[in-house]
Amino acid sequence: MSALPRWIHPRTYTDGVNEQSTPVTAADADSSPLTGDHPGFAEARAAADTIARATGVAEHRIAVVLGSGWGEAAGLIGDEVAAVPLAEVPGFHAPKVPGHNAVIRSVRLPDGTHTLVFGSRTHFYESRDAQAVAHTVRTAAAAGARTVVLTNGCGGMDPEIAPGTPVLIADHINLTGATPLAGATFVDLTDLYSPRLRAIAREVDPSLREGVYVQFAGPQYETPAEVRMARTLGGDLVGMSTALDAIAARHAGLEVFGISLVTNLGAGISETPLSHAEVVEAGQAAGPRIARLLADIVGRL
Repeated sequence: MSALPRWIHPRTYTDGVNEQSTPVTAADADSSPLTGDHPGFAEARAAADTIARATGVAEHRIAVVLGSGWGEAAGLIGDEVAAVPLAEVPGFHAPKVPGHNAVIRSVRLPDGTHTLVFGSRTHFYESRDAQAVAHTVRTAAAAGARTVVLTNGCGGMDPEIAPGTPVLIADHINLTGATPLAGATFVDLTDLYSPRLRAIAREVDPSLREGVYVQFAGPQYETPAEVRMARTLGGDLVGMSTALDAIAARHAGLEVFGISLVTNLGAGISETPLSHAEVVEAGQAAGPRIARLLADIVGRL
């Protein structure tokens, strides 16, 4: 085993009942679906190993990626075991987007299993590198996750869905012109966003609506004409994340649950000029309510 990074202090692994004195790695779980030599897999395994040694947790059953507006959920999902600085884990860097948190948390759920909570994500517009975008969910898979929860703040293209409304993602349209996959990797994206997990979410809140999420490359907001196009194509929600993450998650063998917070109406639907400050403000206003909702959903997965 290589020397631990300077900021990591060796910890003992605990399953909530018994403790072992031997520091663990992600390989100790031996259940990751992330196998093979696809680009990005080796770095994800290295990141998962770093997280396992930093937290003392060999396997995280669920991973949660917190987008704009969803940050308060980190403190409600379960009991924090450890927090790892994002930028110190291989392949990650500190987030550049206001409203995102630069920490990966290991959280113990009431049933004794563990969830990996990412306080931020890498956006495609930050580097134009789909492999960098995929690194979060691939690391989750290498850490033993079977399920990934993808959240985001987005624009709404249906005037009947008001800002502050959470919406389940039923499908997506990828308009980035990119993919995190390489070579002859023919992944079936039918039911990419798990109907089973959406049904669980509706058990928690029967009023939850579903919609089709459209990802643009960004970072500029969409024009009114682009919003009309996306709506014509069948979209309900529009943003700059999630679709590439979901594709990589399916490729890595994860079951995907997606949920958006509508933070504003799309360009041309409202006369209000678009700004990231509006996104942050809407997320803060809805934060306590959607955080509790997400925590309740994760507790049932």
